Amino acid sequence: MGLPAERVVSEYRNCKILVTGGLGFIGSNLALRLARAGARVTVVDSAVAGCGANRHNIAAAEGDLRVIVADIADAASFAAEIRGCSVIFNLAGEVSHIHSMRDPCRDAALNSTAQLRFLEECGRQAPGVRVVYAGTRQIYGVPKYLPVDESHPVQPVDFNGIHKYAATAYHLLWSSMGRIDGRVLCLTNVYGPRMALHLTCQGFLGNFLRRALLRQPLEVFGTGRQLRDPVYVDDAVDAFLLAGASQDPQSRHWNVGGPGTLPVAQIASIISAAACLADPVFRPFPEEQKGIDIGSYSSDSTRIRTELGWQPAIAFEQGVHQTLEYFQRECLHYLRAEDWKPECALQEVPVLGPAVPAA
Repeated sequence: MGLPAERVVSEYRNCKILVTGGLGFIGSNLALRLARAGARVTVVDSAVAGCGANRHNIAAAEGDLRVIVADIADAASFAAEIRGCSVIFNLAGEVSHIHSMRDPCRDAALNSTAQLRFLEECGRQAPGVRVVYAGTRQIYGVPKYLPVDESHPVQPVDFNGIHKYAATAYHLLWSSMGRIDGRVLCLTNVYGPRMALHLTCQGFLGNFLRRALLRQPLEVFGTGRQLRDPVYVDDAVDAFLLAGASQDPQSRHWNVGGPGTLPVAQIASIISAAACLADPVFRPFPEEQKGIDIGSYSSDSTRIRTELGWQPAIAFEQGVHQTLEYFQRECLHYLRAEDWKPECALQEVPVLGPAVPAA
């Protein structure tokens, strides 16, 4: 079993680290943790519209991070940043399932072709470099059994799942060829501070939290009985750090799930209660989403717990409160101007001050 995550963090001190997609949600949280640990962190992000890049995400450590705005498909333009890296954390890409169905070629370019070109450059500039990739539970499609382990059949139901699986396979194949030292985390629904709340097509948790901040009732599609196992972003970051620090892992592909499995209706109720809102309302599934809904999902995280010593520490109720507290302080950086109204701030939090736009 691996070391606890809090001990592993110290191993990154003075290490040269590259974080792709580091202006996005999970990538920025990971970059901030590494910077606080004393790592020499470079963030690379293409800042493509609709993918969640937000410069404010790294404001807490702006002076301690180097930021390069570049597409990983053009990794030759930042080849010097690849050379000499101890670990590359690869979180670049599009996460929206709906966007992938609207424009599959765009999704293929961002999640598949760009990844292949990036890994080619990594193998060229830093042979054998450790690359930890942010995969997704979406590759499994509609679960045949629960909880889903790493042996589950791969049957994605949307283009995002297909292209993310291609990128997963690239990392594992290049690793088996000895060109990189690849590891893949198949993440369940991650939530927490720095989510791209202004993007409406990046998952139900983002939509729930945005509506909570805007003082709007949460909308649950379908019966709400479908299961999910949300994982708080700090726990997800722990998984990346452990995967990046492991010297000789038994596996190279791990599922990363939350501490508990909850019906979507209960998830909505917990968020509504934390935000002092009325009960959620139930709506029929929009046609655009009906065909790509996977029903219930929960992760079997036995492998990563056994091999790397990872386990989630933040219960969903606690994570929701921490997330709402963050966005209440920082909401001007995460909500669209046209959505904002002064009464959106939750009542138990101090008024944001004179910077709040007028109604």
